[in-house]
Amino acid sequence: MQKIALLLLIFTIHISCFSQQNMDEAQKLATLCKVWGFLKYHHPKVAKGQYDWDKELVKKIPYIKSASTKNEINKIYFEWLKSLGKISECKKCKNIDSAALTYNLNHGWLTDTSIFVDDVIAKLNYIKDNRIQKQHYYIKYPQMPSPLFSKEKLYNEMVFPNEEYRLLCLFRYWNIINYFFPYKYVIGEDWNNILLEMIPKFQFPKDTVDYHLAILEMTTKVNDSHASFKSKYIQQYFGEKYPPFIYTIIDNKAIVKGFLNDSIAEENDIQHGDVIIALNNKNLAEVINEKKKYIGASNEATKNRNLSVCLFNGSSDSCNITIEREGQILSKSFRLYSFSEIKDHLNTTKEDVCKELPDSIGYINMGVLTIKQVDSIMKIMMNKKAIIFDIRNYPNFTLYQISYYLNKEKRAFVKFTKPDFSYPGIFKWESESYCGSNNPNYFKGKVVLLFNENTQSRAEFTCMALQTAPNVKCIGSQTSGADGNVSNIPLPGGYYVRMTGLGVFYPDGRETQRIGIVPDIEVNPTIEGIKNKKDEVLERAIEYIIPIVNLK
Repeated sequence: MQKIALLLLIFTIHISCFSQQNMDEAQKLATLCKVWGFLKYHHPKVAKGQYDWDKELVKKIPYIKSASTKNEINKIYFEWLKSLGKISECKKCKNIDSAALTYNLNHGWLTDTSIFVDDVIAKLNYIKDNRIQKQHYYIKYPQMPSPLFSKEKLYNEMVFPNEEYRLLCLFRYWNIINYFFPYKYVIGEDWNNILLEMIPKFQFPKDTVDYHLAILEMTTKVNDSHASFKSKYIQQYFGEKYPPFIYTIIDNKAIVKGFLNDSIAEENDIQHGDVIIALNNKNLAEVINEKKKYIGASNEATKNRNLSVCLFNGSSDSCNITIEREGQILSKSFRLYSFSEIKDHLNTTKEDVCKELPDSIGYINMGVLTIKQVDSIMKIMMNKKAIIFDIRNYPNFTLYQISYYLNKEKRAFVKFTKPDFSYPGIFKWESESYCGSNNPNYFKGKVVLLFNENTQSRAEFTCMALQTAPNVKCIGSQTSGADGNVSNIPLPGGYYVRMTGLGVFYPDGRETQRIGIVPDIEVNPTIEGIKNKKDEVLERAIEYIIPIVNLK
C-alpha cells in the first residue's frame, strides 16, 4: 500500500509540473500582455518611446503562441529583456512615499515561478526597482491629474484588424486600466481573470460587429458609468430605429413615461403608464439580462438607465410587445422610426430655472441654471424658508457660486487621487479642495438636494459641494457612481473608449465610485407613481420640509 501511495504521489507531482510547464494559449498571451505593458510603463528606454512598442508586441505574438513549454516561453522573454540593453541603477526608486495608495498595485505575477524562471524574474524585478522617473512618452498629466494617452497610435484603417492588432487593442486597454484607472480595486472582479476571459473573444470574433461587441464588453468590465465605446457597428447590433416613447425600467419591466412625439405615439396606441413585460414573445427580464453585458455602468440603477435608451431599438420596422394596461394584459405592436423620421417632430418643453413652491419653499433646476443666473436667483431665494436644488440632471459649473450663499465659511468638500508619475500603479492624495467663503449673511433655512441615477460626474461633484451646507438633507436614490474627470483611451481603428481618470473622495476618505452620493431619505419612483405622473422624489422633499419650516 505504501508503494502504491508513493507512486500516486510521484504521478501527481509529475502531472502538476507538466501542467505548469504547459499553459494554454490564453494563459501564454496573458503573460505577454503583462510583460509588454509592464515594460511599456517601467523600462526607461521603452517608456521614453525609443521603440515602436506596438510593433514589438505584434512581432512577439506568434512566437509566444508557438512556444510549447515554460522554458521556451522564458527564453523568448529573457532574450527580449536582454535586447533592450542595460539600465542604470535608480536610487530615487527606493524612496516610496509612506502615504502612497497601493490598493491598485499587483506585482505578484513578477515573482510567479509557475510562469517565469529565476533569470527572467530577476530581470523584471530589476526593471521595477530601477524604473523610469520622468519624461514618459506614453502618459501625460495635465493640470488636473486625469491622465492623457495622446501618443498611442490610432491605425484609423483598422476597423476590423487582424488577430495581432485585435490583441493589441485588448492589451493596450488592459494595461491602461491596470496602471492608471484609479478605481481598479473596486471593479468587483479580478482584473487578471478578466484578461483571460477576454483574450479568446478578441482572437476569434465572427465578424466586425462581433469584434466591436468584444470591445464594448471589455469596457463594461470595469463597472464605470463613464466607460463607453461607440461605433456604427455597435449601432447595428442595438438597431438604428427607435421606439416613439420614453420609458424607465423598474423590476425588469419598462414603464412608458413620455413620448418623443405625441401624434406618433397615438398612432401606435402607446399610452402613458403602459407597462411592457415582453418583447417579441420573450419575457422582458430575459431580454434585459441578454443586453446587460454590453451596458457599462457603475451600479445597477445606472445600468437600467443606460438600458432605457436602447432596449427597444431594432433594425426591423416594428416590435411586438406584451403590456399591462389598466389591469389587462394586451398584445400589440408599434413601429420603429429612424432618427431622421422623428427629429423634426420631437416634443420639446421649456423647463423653469426656478419656481416658488408652497410654504415659502424655493426650487432650483440645476440642469437649467446658468453661471450668469446664480447671483440674481440666489438673492431671491435668500428670503425663502427652504431651497430645493434639483440635481437629477447635468448642471453647469455653478457649485462654487452657490456654495458661497449656503456656507458661512470656507468648507472642504472633496479630495482627489492622482497616479504617481514615478511608480505606475500607485496613487497619491492631492490636497483637499474647498467651496464657500466667509459670509455672515449665508442662507440659514433648510437645504434639500434631489438626485437619482441621472446624477453623474459633475452632478455628483455638485452634490458633494452643496452637502457642506450646515442645514442640508439629501433625498432620492443612488446616483451614477462615476465622479471625476474622464480620460479617453485610443484604440486601433481610430476609436476611443472612456474611463473615469480622476479619483474623487470626500475629505474623510469616503468613496463615491460605484457607490454614488448616498441619500438621507431614499425614494425610488414606483410604477404607480409614474402611471399617475407623480414626481415622488419632489413630493417627498416637500413633505419633509413643510413640518420643519412651519415649526419656526
